[in-house]
Amino acid sequence: MMKTSRISFISTLSFTATALLFSASSNAATLKEIQDNGYIRIAVANEIPYGYMTPDNEAKGAGPDVAKLIMEKLGIKEIRWVTTNFGSLIPGLKADRFDMVAAEMAILPQRCTEVHFSEPNSSYGEGLLVAKGNPENLHKYEDFTDSKLKVAIMAGADQLEMMQALKVDDSRMVTIANNADAISTIATGRAAAYAATSLTVSELASKSDRVEAASGFTDPVVNGNPVRSWGGFTFSLASADLRDAVNKELLEIKKTDEWKNILSGYGFSETDIQESPKKTTAQLCAK
Repeated sequence: MMKTSRISFISTLSFTATALLFSASSNAATLKEIQDNGYIRIAVANEIPYGYMTPDNEAKGAGPDVAKLIMEKLGIKEIRWVTTNFGSLIPGLKADRFDMVAAEMAILPQRCTEVHFSEPNSSYGEGLLVAKGNPENLHKYEDFTDSKLKVAIMAGADQLEMMQALKVDDSRMVTIANNADAISTIATGRAAAYAATSLTVSELASKSDRVEAASGFTDPVVNGNPVRSWGGFTFSLASADLRDAVNKELLEIKKTDEWKNILSGYGFSETDIQESPKKTTAQLCAK
């Protein structure tokens, strides 16, 4: 795991408390203002292994660990971590409740109209969380196209667009607020499966003997292409200078073994690591 003594931390702020402390504003802080203030507010969605807080209020995950390295290089010694649910990340940036998101959010064209993304930090495929023994014999998202079974997705996650592209009816999609609800949603039969990234599915499956990752999973094919996501850091549209500074440092860090070790340490495969630089944000936003 990464050493964290080089950057000081404060306890995690709840989303509600943060909303009270920082009023909504269309004027996001500039990089110089952040450097002059000596701290930056970075949000995570408590999603292992992408970005989460430990019980000791320490930020961990592929996003936070790389963000710590970047902030050190930018001379920003304090990170004020904010936790919120995934669906509130973009609204929170737009309302200036935090300066940056380190949740490995997938870079998608519709999101690019609302926020700025860094170049990709990570790449990852898809998966399905199913009941133990996979009683419905589910192995791909397409299994829900002509089926009466229900599939759970997280509010704000890009699996919604995937399911819609595969002609899964909205009435058969169960929306949950966060990953923590997925196990009970499957175990109680509210949905036959939970659609999420392969890393999220594996993490959830390890937490309960009532569920498992669907074996032999095949990534969905949308518009003739297998689906793979590229995740990056996220900023408000008013923070292009911060985005540019983060990009400069990120591209240098990605040349190092330290970056590879961070991702592999959180379960990213060699394929995930090799795929990360194969797409640019401009390409992903233009799809």
